[in-house]
Amino acid sequence: MPELFIGLMSGTSMDGVDGVLADFSSGVRVLRHAATPFEDTLRSELMALNAPGPDELHRGWLAGNALMRAYAGVVRELLAGAGLAPSAVSAIGAHGQTVRHRPQQFDGTGYTIQLAQPALLAELTGIRVAADFRSRDVAAGGQGAPLAPFFHQALFARPGETVGVLNLGGISNLTVLRADGTMQGFDCGPANALMDAWCLEHRGQPYDAGGLWAASGRVLTDLLAALLAEPYFAQSPPKSTGRDLFNRPWLDAHLRRFPGADPADVQATLAELTAQACARDAHGHAPGLGRLVVCGGGALNGHLMGRLRTLLPQARVVSSAEEGLPPLQVEAAAFAWLAMKCVRGEKLELQSTTGARGARVLGGIWPA
Repeated sequence: MPELFIGLMSGTSMDGVDGVLADFSSGVRVLRHAATPFEDTLRSELMALNAPGPDELHRGWLAGNALMRAYAGVVRELLAGAGLAPSAVSAIGAHGQTVRHRPQQFDGTGYTIQLAQPALLAELTGIRVAADFRSRDVAAGGQGAPLAPFFHQALFARPGETVGVLNLGGISNLTVLRADGTMQGFDCGPANALMDAWCLEHRGQPYDAGGLWAASGRVLTDLLAALLAEPYFAQSPPKSTGRDLFNRPWLDAHLRRFPGADPADVQATLAELTAQACARDAHGHAPGLGRLVVCGGGALNGHLMGRLRTLLPQARVVSSAEEGLPPLQVEAAAFAWLAMKCVRGEKLELQSTTGARGARVLGGIWPA
């Protein structure tokens, strides 16, 4: 009998919502995928809420309401495409939109904020909602991110082989599935967030399709060295990051030393920053890596994939599509899977990934 869950993901790229309908009755099977871009006003407000500003509580709550309406639209599309009633779905896993991520800071616990109104989503869809997956991990002393490695392990692990899973969303994160069965996961640094912002500003396009613009430029080696000198890259896992650090002010502070830099060369340098940061982490934390499975929007960037293959010649670098799940479906499927774990009350062993104190059930439940 099918065990159906919906997963909804809007990541740090802030380009829209991806949703999947998945069946977990026997392994992992994604039945349908749907996506919707953010309206310009919502995207602009979500971007603005990543930095301090006036009346944030009021604006954040209303943005969360608007986000849930976008989520509900994706749910309706998934149900209509599958010919299902809401009652056929056990639960929705809703990630929400991260606007601040400061774990372990300020008071030793810190916080992570994902805008979401799960009660509204349950009301709009008539389906039970599992959400707020990160806060328990932070409360238990963890980073709160990344959480997808647990799903990566269930989907991509191969006995006797060291496999890496690299998610290239707004931020890059690496899961290391070692041949001995142990796992590690952490954020490497920026991926699409900086490249997309630079492309939008200078080309009027939301992203660099295929990485062709980056490929047309040359890497500015001095700028690259300055970017890679960011202390975050030298930190040991567990570690996580976001737009709190890797944002336009961070990039602009470095660019002031390079006035008149050609925009295409800056784009090439940002792509190289992502490739080198990820490759360094793979070399440092995944000895014997035989296969690197790449997902997220960056897996569609041919230039970036080519650089990863050059920098990691010992590994077979492939899109997750070659492993049976297209790149834009993996993270949404992960939150469907996390919803399933939450509903079942199953604890996840968090220490090796987020650094939390032991196993915890992640997420809360809002009934239909």
